[in-house]
Parts: sequence; C-alpha cells; structure tokens
Amino acid sequence: MEVDVYIGNLPTRATEEEIQELFSKAGEVQSVTLIKDRDTGYSRGFAFVEMSTQVEAESAIKMLNGSMLGDRQLKVNLARQRKEKGRGRRGGGYNRY
Repeated sequence: MEVDVYIGNLPTRATEEEIQELFSKAGEVQSVTLIKDRDTGYSRGFAFVEMSTQVEAESAIKMLNGSMLGDRQLKVNLARQRKEKGRGRRGGGYNRY
C-alpha cells in the first residue's frame, strides 16, 4: 500500500530528481509530484512523494522533517486526503433570480 508524504518549504529551484534522491534514503520512492508554477515552471514550494509502505513513509518523516535542502528547512508529514471537488459547495458567487 503506497503512502503519500507532503513536503513543504521547498526551494523554488528544487527538482523531482533531487527530491527522489533525498527520499530514497528512507525507502522505496514510487513517485514524486512537484507542484510547479504555470508561468515560471519553478516549484511552488511543495511536493508529494509516494512511498511504498507506511513504515517507509514514517521513516522519511522522522529522517527528513526539519532537514535542509538548499537554504530551506523542510516540513515533512503525511499528506492529507484531497476533498472531492463540488461536494458540499454552494452557489457560484452571483445572485441568480
């Protein structure tokens, strides 16, 4: 069962390869999703890493939370589940008569 890990406070020039290399020290990395700015192509400062097991994910969190990448101190924790779009939302912001 794969487990998603959230990584925050990444340097803007961080690459998926750097993140993969860093997290592979804690276990098998299934995938890396670096969130990038549409206009610049640079990192928006966070990413998600899919680890192979819960044990590896917890190991990565313990090992890497607070560690440095470039000039930034990383924030690493379990990723929260995404809320489904459209559920529980009301209206579109305009008054409709």
